[in-house]
Amino acid sequence: MDCRSSASDRNTCSPGRAAGLTCSEPVRLVGGASRCAGVLQVKLVEWRMVEWRMVDGPDWSLKAAAAACTELHCGSAVLTASSNESSESRGWSVDRRCVEAGWRLRECSTSTRSSSTVELVCSDLLEQPIIFVSSVDGVSEAQQQGFQVSWRSSFTLSCSIQPQYPGGSFQLSFTSSSNATLSHTQPAVNHSAHFLFPAAGHAHQGSYTCVYHVHVFSHNFSSESCRLSLVVSDPTVFFMRLTLLLLSLLIFTSLICFSHKVP
Repeated sequence: MDCRSSASDRNTCSPGRAAGLTCSEPVRLVGGASRCAGVLQVKLVEWRMVEWRMVDGPDWSLKAAAAACTELHCGSAVLTASSNESSESRGWSVDRRCVEAGWRLRECSTSTRSSSTVELVCSDLLEQPIIFVSSVDGVSEAQQQGFQVSWRSSFTLSCSIQPQYPGGSFQLSFTSSSNATLSHTQPAVNHSAHFLFPAAGHAHQGSYTCVYHVHVFSHNFSSESCRLSLVVSDPTVFFMRLTLLLLSLLIFTSLICFSHKVP
């Protein structure tokens, strides 16, 4: 990683003030729907000039591709391919054995002219899905417990993901407080899916995650959301409120009747 401090904040690490630091990866993938898929480029920094160059394509192994995916924090390599450009341009010739030995791509690169490029697809291709809950009676966030819905109220758990590839499906996975597991699957429509629960009960209390599945590049990919904890309010509270409401109505009715009887 290349890091340079900003001129205005240099040598100013006084208490309560942070120094400015600009960092950038010396490797990137471009032209794909994700930062973890596309044409491989390595950065050249020379006399304060920054230039991104393609990597020469021939003899690029899956093991070398795995090293590039690791350097990009994109998981492991799924596939690699080379393609030919219409004309030659300045690029990098990467020593495959150097990369496979554990050196960084920039340390294994020498300048060259080439008309071929390297395309990579890494395992962490997908963005992370989002999971959220909504209810007709509203949802409250219980401190250190999770999201709370009212007993017997209907609620919906929704999964969504940033548009990258068409199609796919969402799997809603549930783990109850007693560690029982259950899952439901729906096709992704407009990159989202909605799971309706008509009446909340203790059986719905637990943790939920959304897993997005899609088949692209002749491979299956999946990405899991953060965990959402759901708490269903105690039904005794519901009955107490109902009892108080009925008692209030009874007292109110009795007072009206008594007032009519008094001359």
